[in-house]
Amino acid sequence: MGALQFELQQQDLLSKARTGIITTDHGTIPTPIFMPVGTGGSVKAVTQAQLAQEVKARIILGNTYHLYLRPGTAILENAGGLHRFMNWDQPILTDSGGYQVFSLAGTRKINEEGVMLQSHIDGSRHLFTPEKVMEIQRSIGADIMMAFDECPPYPSDYAYAEKSMHLTHRWLDRSFNQVEATGSRYGHTQNLFPIVQGGTYTDLRIMSCEYITSKNATGNAIGGLSVGEPEAMMYELCGLCCEHLPVNKPRYLMGVGTPWNILECIALGIDMFDCVMPTRNGRNAMLFTSKGVVNIDNKKWEHDLSPIDDGIDCLTSNYYSKAYLRHLFKSKELLGLTIASIHNLAFYLHVVTEARKHIEAGDFTGWMKESVLRFKQRI
Repeated sequence: MGALQFELQQQDLLSKARTGIITTDHGTIPTPIFMPVGTGGSVKAVTQAQLAQEVKARIILGNTYHLYLRPGTAILENAGGLHRFMNWDQPILTDSGGYQVFSLAGTRKINEEGVMLQSHIDGSRHLFTPEKVMEIQRSIGADIMMAFDECPPYPSDYAYAEKSMHLTHRWLDRSFNQVEATGSRYGHTQNLFPIVQGGTYTDLRIMSCEYITSKNATGNAIGGLSVGEPEAMMYELCGLCCEHLPVNKPRYLMGVGTPWNILECIALGIDMFDCVMPTRNGRNAMLFTSKGVVNIDNKKWEHDLSPIDDGIDCLTSNYYSKAYLRHLFKSKELLGLTIASIHNLAFYLHVVTEARKHIEAGDFTGWMKESVLRFKQRI
């Protein structure tokens, strides 16, 4: 049992892209990596066996707010933590619920102590403080726990972004104090990652990077991006943060994004990604493929018996035809949601795996630019 380790392996010569290995008590994670989102202890429509064998996921993400409300910490503790409860033996990262502070803005109240959130299940009210959030994540048993933060909306004026950042920093101090005062549970080490905030203001972002770097955590995260700002601004701020975060620690960009977003941000120096897009879009008939974006609902696929995507190593993507998948969606068969979700997740893992190979081969930049253009096109 030991703290998370990060070995930086290779740096691309023409960009900031890099490869590495993250080591946790539940296994190693090659970077760059994409983490499927399993908000409530389940990646929607996909079994854990499918995640491991077909998607080839190496780490998944759960959500503190959702798991606290249902099934609740008592059940998780009785099961021996989320790993055992859901039968997943690889690493798990938990978001602190900070995103719900952003997404549930209409029903929450923020003050120095924490955030009062209203349950989306039964309307009950719950006070989330940095201390409570750390204890919930201890109960969940995540290998990587995220600090409690406020994610300001876009756009935010400078005064609000600055006030929010300082509140996030004070909550970060309290998160670290709570973690240091308590022990990891279930026999494995739980690591706390702080989160950079600061809105769209470069001086605030630099200030936040410097503050969280002073905590000497085992890894660092960048939050508050992909919340409505233009793509170019997201890339600019992501690159800025990478320049001011430690080279020898993994960098996690929270909640981003499309396959081309991920490639562009790998080129800026990001190591870890998560996003609901592959599963959410998959359930709505949008497929990301090696040849471009497919709306499988379109009539043009009705008689197309070619594989969903034979350009990636995934049995589901290679085995089922576009015509069959379209039929499942048109017939409202649940299997369609599973096939589309597995395919999209497998494609995302394919993208980061290929990025790693091309960084190692020394031709990442050219491959990345060609791939971005191809992945973006609608077919």
